[in-house]
Amino acid sequence: MQPQRNRLWHQRLRDFVIGAVAALGLSPFGLWPVALVALALILRRVGAAKTGREAFWRGLFAGAGWFGLSLNWIVQPFFVDPWRHGWMAPFALLLIAFGLGLFWGLAGLIARRAGGGAMAFALALSLTELARGFVLTGFPWSLPGHIWLDTALVQMGALMGGYGMTALTLIALAAPFSYGWRRGGAVSTAILALGVGWSGYRLSLPEPAPRDTVLRIVQPNIAQNLKWDPEEARSNFTRLLSMTAGARADLVIWPETSVPYLVTEGDGAALSIAQAGGDALVVAGYQRDEGAAAWNTLGVFGPGGRISQTFDKIHLVPFGEYMPMGDLLYDRFGIRAFASQAGAGYSAGLARNLLDFGATGGRALPLICYEAIFPGDLVTDERPDWILQATNDAWFGTLTGPYQHFAQTRLRAIEQGLPLIRAANTGISAVVDARGFVATDREGQPARLGLGLQGVIDAQLPGPMAPPPYARMLRSVGEAPLLIFLLSGLLVRVLSARRRAVGRAGA
Repeated sequence: MQPQRNRLWHQRLRDFVIGAVAALGLSPFGLWPVALVALALILRRVGAAKTGREAFWRGLFAGAGWFGLSLNWIVQPFFVDPWRHGWMAPFALLLIAFGLGLFWGLAGLIARRAGGGAMAFALALSLTELARGFVLTGFPWSLPGHIWLDTALVQMGALMGGYGMTALTLIALAAPFSYGWRRGGAVSTAILALGVGWSGYRLSLPEPAPRDTVLRIVQPNIAQNLKWDPEEARSNFTRLLSMTAGARADLVIWPETSVPYLVTEGDGAALSIAQAGGDALVVAGYQRDEGAAAWNTLGVFGPGGRISQTFDKIHLVPFGEYMPMGDLLYDRFGIRAFASQAGAGYSAGLARNLLDFGATGGRALPLICYEAIFPGDLVTDERPDWILQATNDAWFGTLTGPYQHFAQTRLRAIEQGLPLIRAANTGISAVVDARGFVATDREGQPARLGLGLQGVIDAQLPGPMAPPPYARMLRSVGEAPLLIFLLSGLLVRVLSARRRAVGRAGA
C-alpha cells in the first residue's frame, strides 16, 4: 500500500511541475514553445485518465502548478505590512493555486464523463476557463491563451478575444492526440494558418492618425508601504504636483488613488491639483466618501478645483477592496479590505460612464486597475474613442504581476481596436495604439515607463480603428458563440462515446 501511495504522490507532483512549466509561457517569461509542450503533456495525461476521479486529480494538480507560478505575485500585498499580514502569504498562495486549480480538475471530470481523450479535456478546459471569468465576480487572469500576448499572434484577440485564443490553442494541441498525427496535424496546421493569416492582415491595416490632444502621464513611483503614511502624504502629493506643473499638454493623467487625502470639489487638494495643471485638465485617482460609504474614484479636475466628471470603480477586488460581510467584520474585529483606507471597504460604482473631453480629446472609457482584465467591462452603450486605465500595480510586486497586468491591458486595446492610455503608480505606464503597440512620445521614443521609475510621458493621443469582430460580438451577444461551440463539441463527444459503448455491448 505504501509504495502505491508514494507512486500516486509522485504522479501528483509531476502534474504540478508540468503545470508550473507551462506557466513559463506567460509574461514576463514568454517561453511559449515550452508552454506548448507542457500544455500538450497536460492534455494527454488528463485525457488518458481511466476514471473521473483520476482525471480530476490530474487536472487539479496541473492547474495548481500553473496558477502557483503565474500568480506568485499574490503574496506581495501581505508584505506591505509584513509584521501584521506576512504570515498569511503562503496560505494565500496555496489557496489561490489550488482554488483556481479546481477549474482544471472540474474540466478533467467533465472530459472523462464525455468519453475522455485529449480533445474532450481541451474543450472542457476551455469551458471552465471561460466560466472562471464570471464565477464569483470572475478572475480571468493567466488564461492559457495568454501565452501569445507578447507575440504577433496576439492580434487574434481582435477576432476572438482571450477566451477564444485559449480554446483554439488547446484544440490545436489536442488534435494530433485525438485524430492521429495526419488528420490531427492537419487540424493544428489549419488553426495555425488562421492565426498567422489573421495576424498578418491585422498588422497590414494602416495605423490611424493621432488626435490633436497632447497627454502627460505621471508616474510618481511611490512605494506602497509609504503611500498612505501620514508623515509622507505631503511629500507624495507635492511630488505629483511638481511633475504636473508646466506640462505642455491638454490633459494630465495621474494613477489610481494617487491623491493621499479624501477630496471634495473646491477644497485645498482639489484647488492644488487644478493649479498644477494650469490650462490642462487633470484626471486623478482619489478616494471620496459620503457618510459611511467610500469609493475608489477617477475625477476630472479643472479651474477653481472643480471636479467636472467622475467615475467610481465598479468591479472591485474581493478582499482587496471589499470584504464579504465587510461591515460586520470591520465593526466586530476591525478587519478591512487591504486597499481601502476608509471603513470596511469600497462601495461599487453604479455605471460605467464615459469621460467626455470634447471634440478634440474625444470620449474615454475609464478603467481602474483590476477592471482591465475583464473583456466584458469594456462594453458600453456608446463606443468610446480611447481607453483610460489608472492603476496602482505596486500591490503586485516587481517580478511577474505588473508585466502580466500590462500585457492583458494591451489585449483589451487589440480586442476593441482602441488606443489605451495607462497611468500606473510604480509602472508600467504607457501609451498603446489600437493594435496593441507602444506608441512614441513627443521626442520619438517609446511612450513607456518601466517598473520602479519616476517620470512623465508626453505624447499625442493615438486614433481608434474600426471595431474588430470580437468587439462587435461582445456588444451584441457577449461570449455566447464560444459557449455554444464548446458545449456542442462536448455534446458530440458524449454522443460518440455512447455510440461506441453501445457498439461494444452489441458485439
